[in-house]
Amino acid sequence: MPYITDRVVHDADAHIMETPTWLRDHADPAIRDRIEPLPLTSGNELRQTGDVEEQLADLTAAFDRLAAKHASEEYRAEEAHEIMLRKNFAATGSFIPEDRVRALDLIGVQSQLVFNTFHNSRLFAWERPSDGSAPDLDMAYGTARAHNRGMAEFCSVDERLLSTMYVPLADFDRAAAMADEALHLGAAALLIPSGCPATHSPSHRSLDPVWARAQEAGIPIVFHVGGTGELIDPMYFQNGLPIPPDFHGGDENFRCVDYMGIPGPPAQTLATMLFDGVFERFPDLRVGVIEQGAIWMPGWMRQMESAFDAFHRHEERLQQLSLRPSEYVSRQMRFTPYPTEDVGWIIEQAGPETVLFSTDFPHVEGGRRPVERFEASLDAAGVSDDDRDRFYRRNFVELMGNGLPPVLAHAS
Repeated sequence: MPYITDRVVHDADAHIMETPTWLRDHADPAIRDRIEPLPLTSGNELRQTGDVEEQLADLTAAFDRLAAKHASEEYRAEEAHEIMLRKNFAATGSFIPEDRVRALDLIGVQSQLVFNTFHNSRLFAWERPSDGSAPDLDMAYGTARAHNRGMAEFCSVDERLLSTMYVPLADFDRAAAMADEALHLGAAALLIPSGCPATHSPSHRSLDPVWARAQEAGIPIVFHVGGTGELIDPMYFQNGLPIPPDFHGGDENFRCVDYMGIPGPPAQTLATMLFDGVFERFPDLRVGVIEQGAIWMPGWMRQMESAFDAFHRHEERLQQLSLRPSEYVSRQMRFTPYPTEDVGWIIEQAGPETVLFSTDFPHVEGGRRPVERFEASLDAAGVSDDDRDRFYRRNFVELMGNGLPPVLAHAS
């Protein structure tokens, strides 16, 4: 029996688990050798010495063994029971695209919007180097192209898998061209960094062709956690205390202090785009803010309202807006709460049209019982059946537009 059985649900945040050479494997020859494999293993099989070719051979062999384990009778005999328990590379369909078809059936979702796991920060670093140097545009757009090919390949096995494809904003002409390429590859959504490009605002008028292409195609742009440089100043961690484990029990992910920095980049980027008229010029453009929480969003809306009132008299750009900030949010933006957040309260404060259900499959952060956690919050707030349907289904259908195949959009 699937995990979800009693309603039609779309999953606004799911991931592939890229193998170490995934980006290299999809890159053009001109840049392939410049892309280092990810420092990942399926256990501890990767040798720490030897030349690059030997290490790549080790990586290939390690993941061949893991794929064989996923194909075994023992593994598959328990996957229905453990579909929400197995995480990361252990999860069904985490890196083998054909297996994701079974995972969709076992979870019980109508579709999944699919993101990379390991490459958001890498892609942004190529677009905006952390040392302040000028970006290597051939590398920035070449790696984005490789990412997009890999996403298209993974999602091609089932129309329920909706691919997100990356568009760096570092160069105006190349950004528009990359949007065209992504659309040609079948992108269901255009993934852009939630951080600011190195030399201009994300609201710059010369990026209007990117938004125009998304609006004309009827697909959203999306932000995802990881699409910036460092979330906070690393000196916050120099506190004289032991380093606590993260969600995974390791030392490579979010903890409570950097978790607090997650809303900053999307809040600043979206507010800037709103005040500078992007959503006025493109009223049918939709934006999904994915895996960056939503508990901050009601206060952010009110802060924008305060800024609008305080500066409206003196700023022509605000005078040219036909709606108030909160109205643009309600019309054009959607957010995924974490399962630890009070989604019932968010709906009360910001409206039922603003939030989306997600599992974060197969990541640990999504939890093992996200529906139960969200339902407890919705019950406590007395959220109606109609507004629950918005959360689980209709808001996603409205966000995705033409990115969602009609047969899936009309399921009820």
